[in-house]
Amino acid sequence: MITHPSFTVEPWCLRETELNLDVLAQSESVFALSNGHVGWRGNLDEGEPHGLPGAYLNGVHERHPLPYAEAGYGYPESGQTTINITDGKIVRLLVDDHPYDLRYGRLLAHERVLDFRTGVLTRTARWTSPGGRTVRITSRRLVSFTQRAVAAVVYEVEPVDGPATVAVQSELVANEQLPRFEGDPRVAAATESPLVPEEHFAQETRLRLVHCTERSALRVGAAADHLVEGPDSTRWTAQSEPDVSRLTVTADLVPGQPLRLVKFVAHGWSGERSLPAVHDQVDGAVAAAVSTGWDGLVARQRAYLDRFWAGADVEVEGDAQIQQAVRFALFHVLQSAARNEKRAVPAKGLTGTGYDGHSFWDTESYVLPVLTFTAPEAVASALRWRHSTLPAARERARQLGLSGAVFPWRTIDGAECSAYWPAGTAAFHINADIALAAVRYVMMTGDEEFERGEGLDLLVDTARLWRSLGHHDADGVFHIDGVTGPDEYSAIARDNLYTNLVARQNLLAAADASMRHPDRADELGVDDEEAAAWRDAASRMAVPYNETLGVHEQSAGFTQFQRWDFEATPPENYPLMLHYPYFDLYRKQVVKQADMVLAMMECPYTFTDEEKARNFAYYEALTVRDSSLSASCQAVLAAETGHLRLAYAYLGEAALMDLDDLEHNTRDGLHIASLAGTWIALVVGFGGLRRYLGDDGQPDQLGFAPRLPEALSKLAFTVQVRGRRLTVDIGRTRVRYRLVEGEPLVVLHHGEPVTVSADAPVDRGMPPPTARPEPQQPHGRGPARLPGGEEPQPETRD
Repeated sequence: MITHPSFTVEPWCLRETELNLDVLAQSESVFALSNGHVGWRGNLDEGEPHGLPGAYLNGVHERHPLPYAEAGYGYPESGQTTINITDGKIVRLLVDDHPYDLRYGRLLAHERVLDFRTGVLTRTARWTSPGGRTVRITSRRLVSFTQRAVAAVVYEVEPVDGPATVAVQSELVANEQLPRFEGDPRVAAATESPLVPEEHFAQETRLRLVHCTERSALRVGAAADHLVEGPDSTRWTAQSEPDVSRLTVTADLVPGQPLRLVKFVAHGWSGERSLPAVHDQVDGAVAAAVSTGWDGLVARQRAYLDRFWAGADVEVEGDAQIQQAVRFALFHVLQSAARNEKRAVPAKGLTGTGYDGHSFWDTESYVLPVLTFTAPEAVASALRWRHSTLPAARERARQLGLSGAVFPWRTIDGAECSAYWPAGTAAFHINADIALAAVRYVMMTGDEEFERGEGLDLLVDTARLWRSLGHHDADGVFHIDGVTGPDEYSAIARDNLYTNLVARQNLLAAADASMRHPDRADELGVDDEEAAAWRDAASRMAVPYNETLGVHEQSAGFTQFQRWDFEATPPENYPLMLHYPYFDLYRKQVVKQADMVLAMMECPYTFTDEEKARNFAYYEALTVRDSSLSASCQAVLAAETGHLRLAYAYLGEAALMDLDDLEHNTRDGLHIASLAGTWIALVVGFGGLRRYLGDDGQPDQLGFAPRLPEALSKLAFTVQVRGRRLTVDIGRTRVRYRLVEGEPLVVLHHGEPVTVSADAPVDRGMPPPTARPEPQQPHGRGPARLPGGEEPQPETRD
């Protein structure tokens, strides 16, 4: 999309200079606003035309039965699907009785701008009605970071070429008509008119609707209030019915005399509170918004984002697209989690209904690492949500005959809702992903209260899972059998290396944290014998390795499988899972998304530099990247092994996943993990950010090994570490470390300890990368494009 001429490349905003109905659904995703609690898709104010109308509340979903041709023990009974809640952003317009619909009359000009510094979406348009009257429309919209339940719209209309009678209809709409759903009919039934009316109200300028979902029994409320500014002729009326509450404002206008409507909306929901309680909740929130006022909301929004960017911004010189893309990415990653407050971070955030609104392992493995260094308070909240689901995870473990907790592969409320158990139940690595996200958060923040509380609970229950899931063989080696790793083209494998390595770190972290907090460990029933068993399993963990090839195996025996015939696979047959049976994929050497590569990124201290280089080259030739999660970690290992140009290409793929709609599904919502991967590719890849092992065997030392590709002349970023703000400014040949705030900090620069303080920045040179042969990708599966307009070079093959 960003390559369409109507989209400009600017460092601090996303601007669309004309309306393109052929990419309307995609633009609704990229212009979406959210705060992690409330989400509004970037639909046109008037509601139509639309691609996918959407207003969402984090956690609000409906249940539906899961299909099984043959039932089996332990299969989840019901699925969960996020639903479109009461839509409060709609403001319809009639000009001399002609509805303002861009498909009729003449659209003379149309521009939308999403400003990453203010968090405001601005829209301006000039339209001539079928009756010949031209009007100018301006709207501004925000979803508040500071008042969690609140969103607001300013809508202004003014005639340009003569008098006009206008009517503006501000609505709350429930059970909005959605595009026809062509997938599972069970899901369609759950999302079609999912809200049962309980209360509707309209009086003076105030509106309210309260509904309840039928199966999940969640009560959803929305309230709105308005400020109206116009000529003396301005009048308004309010009316409501079960699914619509509406304020209609009419006025006779002349050029130079606009009608201005300020709309404040509050959303709320609960699975426990009564109707009067939800009623009062949204009324109170909207009253607070009116008290703050539009200007106050904008000022607070700007102040919030100023603080965020001061500790999170990434500057790139040499590629304007990447500069825009990384700020776009950081803005949307923040929107996905800023005010989630003990709710999940869905894979699409609150930008669309893709993946049914589910949260997966990529929250902890991609999104939370970025937030840990840029907005750590959001990480604590997301992990506390995982902690709140521990009862369900413990029950799932008991159901599977295991100890500890088994967290779900995909979920909204904490219950497993994946109907395909090889990719769901068997993907146990999510448990270590959650545990290590907690370890990373504590390491980077020093939040001891969290560690001794929710953090220790998570570590102990996940460690107990690994000890019960795995076993020692006759030689004492600890194996974890029958699991699915990150690569979804392999399943039910023995000793998936990524799973084993993160499980090892999980076991060691649980033992160490129990030692640091013996009183809490006693409460949880952890004794010396159990902690010793964890350490023993970790020390004896199986690490599959092929001596003949000199590479680690993605899982035991993987390198013995037949290679996929990439040469005979036509381009139109990607992604493979849509054209070939899984059983064939599972028994071949073909990788959907980086698995072994991710293991090297997450556990870099396990491998030597030469092992990383050999492993990367071997798995690069097998990885087809049928997943948006792959490019960013391939960028990291490409940079670390000296393939800077290839890393730059993968950066471009991760960064432009949605802006270029590379997977042709941005219409369903943004790929939040791939957006996070933009930061990962830049900061972890070219910045070389790593957590290294300390004396206790745990990653507790922060280090950098920066190197830039030729295309970039500068990369500068800020990370937050234990109350400090550290900036890293990387040039062609040198890097400067500078402490903006906080006590002196010791970091590693290419393995050398350096002490950075506020009054003493440190400059260091950068050693050149080791020259190695360029690795090859599967036939036809090189990086999608190189950023900056450069076309990929033709692939050369042996």
